[in-house]
Amino acid sequence: MTLAELLPALHGLARSEKLLAIQVLAADVAREDGETLPPSEASYPVWSPYGACDGAATLMQMLEEEKTR
Repeated sequence: MTLAELLPALHGLARSEKLLAIQVLAADVAREDGETLPPSEASYPVWSPYGACDGAATLMQMLEEEKTR
């Protein structure tokens, strides 16, 4: 099947099925390149600057030190 034949069928899919098709194709391409993608149900921690007062204080101190140079 060619891409020209496949595209009309893909356009007719529901949004969730389109996303699943993208996911499957990306995994296929990665596998062909010798890569592995993390499982789609995996979760990863995301760092947030909220509550990172120590980091802000360190950054301010470094900026002050840079000014005095």
